[in-house]
Amino acid sequence: MSTEDRPPAPRSLAEALRARGDASLGALLRSRPDLITPVPTDLTQLATRAGTRASVVRALERLDRFALQTAEALAVAADPATYGELLGLMAGDDADPAVVAALPHALNGLREQALVWGDDDRLRLVRTARELLAPSPQHPSPTGLGPTVQEATAGMSPGRIQEIVTAAGLASTHDSVSAVSALAGLFTDRARMAALLAAAPPDSLDVLERLVWGPPYGQVTADPAPRLRWLLDRGLLLPTAPGTVVLPREVALHLRRGLAHRAPEPVPPVVETAAVHRPQVVDSAAAGQAYTALATVEELLKDWDEGGPAVLRAGGLSVRDLKRTAVALDVPEPVAAFWVELAYAAGLIASDGEADERYAATPAYDEWLELPAAERWSRLVTAWLAATRTAGLVGGRDAKDRTLSALGPGLDRSAAPEVRHRVLALLAGLPEGAAPAAPSVLARLRWERPLRGDQREDDLRGRLAEWALSEAELLGVTGRGALSAQGRALLGAPAAPAPVPDAEPTGPGDKLPVHHHHRAAPLTALSPAEQAVASAAAARLLAPLLPEPLDHVLLQADLTAVAPGPLQRPLADMLGVLADVESKGGATVYRFTPGSVRRALDAGQAASDLHAFLTAHSRTPVPQPLAYLIDDVARRHGHLRVGAASAYVRCDDDAVLSEILADKRAAGLGLRRLAPTVLAAQADPAGLLEGLRAMGFAPAAESAEGDVLITRALAHRTPPRTAPEPVPDGPPVPDDTLLAAALRAIRAGDLASTIPRKPGTAPAANGELPRTGAAETLATMQAAVLTGEALWIGYVNAEGAASQRVIAPIRVEGGFVTAYDHTADEVRTYPLHRITGVAELADDAG
Repeated sequence: MSTEDRPPAPRSLAEALRARGDASLGALLRSRPDLITPVPTDLTQLATRAGTRASVVRALERLDRFALQTAEALAVAADPATYGELLGLMAGDDADPAVVAALPHALNGLREQALVWGDDDRLRLVRTARELLAPSPQHPSPTGLGPTVQEATAGMSPGRIQEIVTAAGLASTHDSVSAVSALAGLFTDRARMAALLAAAPPDSLDVLERLVWGPPYGQVTADPAPRLRWLLDRGLLLPTAPGTVVLPREVALHLRRGLAHRAPEPVPPVVETAAVHRPQVVDSAAAGQAYTALATVEELLKDWDEGGPAVLRAGGLSVRDLKRTAVALDVPEPVAAFWVELAYAAGLIASDGEADERYAATPAYDEWLELPAAERWSRLVTAWLAATRTAGLVGGRDAKDRTLSALGPGLDRSAAPEVRHRVLALLAGLPEGAAPAAPSVLARLRWERPLRGDQREDDLRGRLAEWALSEAELLGVTGRGALSAQGRALLGAPAAPAPVPDAEPTGPGDKLPVHHHHRAAPLTALSPAEQAVASAAAARLLAPLLPEPLDHVLLQADLTAVAPGPLQRPLADMLGVLADVESKGGATVYRFTPGSVRRALDAGQAASDLHAFLTAHSRTPVPQPLAYLIDDVARRHGHLRVGAASAYVRCDDDAVLSEILADKRAAGLGLRRLAPTVLAAQADPAGLLEGLRAMGFAPAAESAEGDVLITRALAHRTPPRTAPEPVPDGPPVPDDTLLAAALRAIRAGDLASTIPRKPGTAPAANGELPRTGAAETLATMQAAVLTGEALWIGYVNAEGAASQRVIAPIRVEGGFVTAYDHTADEVRTYPLHRITGVAELADDAG
């Protein structure tokens, strides 16, 4: 294309955006969704919003390390800079081929996100980004470079500048501007600069070496040492404040051989493979852990079935309750916090909202229990993927130095879902069955989202990644550190790369050949509908790997029962009432005790029912000691009756009542004999029942009619509750429908704001709407109907949103104008009272 055929270079970011196609603008709005919240009226407003500090900071935080290094290099380059100057800063004098190859892609990415605009011969960094990234004494640049010679000498006296120029071997000039320019020219001339430094004392060069990679500032006394004096005399160090000197940017770049960064990183770190296992082993291990996850959540909810721990006044679980939960689940406290938070995120537990507020299972938990095991697992992992509540923070401190508690406030971290998804996506890029080296995963994430200076002490993304790896293993998304088939399906990922040929299972310390997967297209987060499909596919893959529930146990003579695997739910529920869990693992051991048998009798079971149940579900004969235990407890069960007098005890055997009265442990119950077979008590019936049981008796409660009350273990449930909504990380990415509508609106508004108008009819300033009186507006509209001319109008809709439009009036009547709207490309009707004003277009307006 000849020079005459080339379009004119854009003079502003708005003009650069105006030259883009819809696909390019759509890519910008997808990468920076805050720009269309709300939808800008035109491209000028879009460009203004893209240059605001909050939006630019957010965009810079989402750059990878090399793209950020490119932006930082532009911030220390001339404004505008050429592509050649930028390449020199990034690749150095040696022209690093990796940098040369990667720079065009990084620059195009910056252009796409509207952080850089202009052609290759006039590259401009958005002003706000330059202010954020350019070096200053208060905010040193990540490049380690200082100010230019011109900036550093801005407050220096003309005489001193001439002295420096002369000492540097340059001819004196008549003004400071040309003197500073000559000095900068010397420092940027490789040959002359090399000759100047060749004459420098060795200890002076040592001073430069200490400052060259930053920070570029140093301290000097009022009488500098000779090695410093030599540098100061020649401008190789320039004073910036009393006692402070700086290494000029041009000098540093010469010493760095042109590099803006000590170590440009054009290629992301490779995720290393630490071990590889057969895929079947990975899937089986993950399925076993998935089953354990389901059992753990069920056990947690069963423990809270009749009402869980109290809710702290500030919200959340107390430290003591978390410890108690960890002991009940037989896991460390951080792991217990994870299971509690997962159940909460899945909507299975919540606060009951009572005056004495406690945590309890929700009605959704009962529905969840009825699902097949694989579907229950997919519900949990889907909730985990999207949750912003971060269990790993439990036990830490918030900004006000308050302890963060499980289920309490302050645990939301909006970056958590994105980090989890990215970690699993990196695992999906490894060969099937390959487990990554965790440090390499963290290094890759740090390259993709580099830390700012104020974030380096709190590497939240790194901690989120570590937690994601451990939580994925707890849930069975990974097995032995490698992504399972069901985990891959959960991401909607394609088939895994081919495994390493002839690879044998290795230990975690062994290294396998490195795989470069950074060129593969990254997996993107799924929409809710896509995630539902992916979760269903994951459940189908997991289902055959889960153990089949058993319908039997093995009864033993030592009053225990062994469940050699998972039990069918009715059997497990009944056995959980009749016996206490003694140990877990591959097989669960239940122990029968007088208390557990009494619990079953209290729940309405008769001794004959218990004998029949055990006979039907045991592969071994019912041991005689167990039969005797059931009969003995049943014989004593209900022998004493407790009711409300406040409370009373009655028994046909007056000797038993005499024994109770004589027992010192009964003193607190306030008992007195009403009749030979009746005792009255000051305690309430529940307290009396508990007291008598503590004394070794087995009383039964009775109703006012004298019937035995069956005390069933009714589950306590909260009212219907919705799962907590994740806290979004900024505005959501617009879908295709919203994006298309936003682009149409922006294009329409831009057409209306930029179309040529007749002299004297332009808005006052700053894109304001045209303002005319009602009579003038009506007359202009009626004239345009006759002439067929198009008009420029300002319009305010019923919601109060203002816009500019180009219309061709067709009919004016009844207080409305019907016109062909060029900006919307359709015929519309507008109320005249909502039109702020009208202006005629120039004759040559296309």
